[in-house]
Amino acid sequence: MATPNTNKTVTQDIVAKLWNLCNVLKDDGVTYHQYVTELTYLLFLKMAKETHTEKDLPEGYRWDDLETKSAPERLNFYRKMLIDLGSQGSRLVQEIFANASTFIKKPTTLSILVTEIDKLDWYSARQEGMGDLYEGLLEKNANEKKSGAGQYFTPRPLIDSMVAVMQPTLDDIIQDPAAGTGGFLISANRYIREHENPDKWTETQQRKYHRNTFYGMELVQDAHRLALMNLMLHGLDSDPEAAGIRYGDTLSPEGQALPKATLILTNPPFGTKSGGGLPSRDDFSFPTSNKQFAFLQHIYRGLKPGGRAAVVLPDNVLFESNVGRDIRRDLMDKCNLHTILRLPTGIFYAQGVKTNVLFFTRGEMDKGNTQEVWVYDLRANMPSFGKRTALERSHFAEFEAAFGDAPLGQPESLKMRQDTGEEGRFRRFTREWIAERNDNLDIVWLKDESEVSAEDLPEPEALAQEALGELEAAMAELYSIIEELGVGIENE
Repeated sequence: MATPNTNKTVTQDIVAKLWNLCNVLKDDGVTYHQYVTELTYLLFLKMAKETHTEKDLPEGYRWDDLETKSAPERLNFYRKMLIDLGSQGSRLVQEIFANASTFIKKPTTLSILVTEIDKLDWYSARQEGMGDLYEGLLEKNANEKKSGAGQYFTPRPLIDSMVAVMQPTLDDIIQDPAAGTGGFLISANRYIREHENPDKWTETQQRKYHRNTFYGMELVQDAHRLALMNLMLHGLDSDPEAAGIRYGDTLSPEGQALPKATLILTNPPFGTKSGGGLPSRDDFSFPTSNKQFAFLQHIYRGLKPGGRAAVVLPDNVLFESNVGRDIRRDLMDKCNLHTILRLPTGIFYAQGVKTNVLFFTRGEMDKGNTQEVWVYDLRANMPSFGKRTALERSHFAEFEAAFGDAPLGQPESLKMRQDTGEEGRFRRFTREWIAERNDNLDIVWLKDESEVSAEDLPEPEALAQEALGELEAAMAELYSIIEELGVGIENE
């Protein structure tokens, strides 16, 4: 009988073999960015065969149909196949293959891929779980800087830690409004299945689980198709009429159509809205082109009373004034913002930004919900995570212990926490003290004596991106001050 470690090794071995196929695609001019999307089309066909779900595919457009074609005609058949699958088969098949096309130019490239995929140990992959295999491939792609996929992938150890302290249950309606490849929803699903007994669920509970538990939205079509594949391989449905990850813009009226949630887990995109325009939502009290502030409004407005959220946000959300300060005040009025986790540097390597996790619970009333904020500093005197130092779940163990059994941040739970003082990592601050700081939540007390090794420094483009982000924030601040002063800006 295979042990868990053996299974893990098998999965890692298959992921490594799949990733090595990128060298075949590279020789055909396929970029890293296109690689996993290209591979997803082929893997979907192969996995449908291995999991006996080919009924979702129209006859004549299945793995064996592709494999039995002669090498010269296979590429032309494959091109036609992708187009036709975007309009035939089940709804899920049509969504995964929507606007699909291949970047492969040489018939020999496709033949090598088909042969090598067919040779993999699919029996072991089925035993271990196709979902873990595919998630491993997505993680490998996210860690490859050249792919640019890191922006759609939040590190698994961070996701699992956020999910663990939020303690999702089958009763929850869980939402990720910036779903990427679906990592938060899949981790929440795993937590629920590990902490409950799905075999004993009633028919009503099974229906609730499949049709009214996991919701998301993703703006980028390639990321959306990867998310659908990821959910499918983890046994989760994706139905536009029910649960699943929808293709759309959360900051448009499409986002308003997402059902109110009891738990939101997300890592929204950073930066300004494309083109610098305002979101087209009409329900935001504070219109802003800053995506993270717009998403933050969606999140606390999208929670049912008593609903909770854990959200990854960059440092500027904690300290920006004017509309930023107004949104923080509104958040602390409408919600109990009970905990902030200051994350180590290097987690979002490609973006070169410093980040935090905000944990809050929507109040029954809209005023005075935050009485105290606990801040855990996991940034000072920590290694900078990157290629040399991998982020592990164990790095969050002390934080999870300090956070305690407090998914809702109830006063009785917060009383059990221990303020570790100026020398420790976990401290309590009253709402009044924060108000005296002009509602600035960028709270630092530990002297950071950690040295950043030259090898762990971000790439120049990441540093440039960070500097650009800081300049944009400073410019926005200056413009808002000028507006407040009523001074016009002359065009030079």
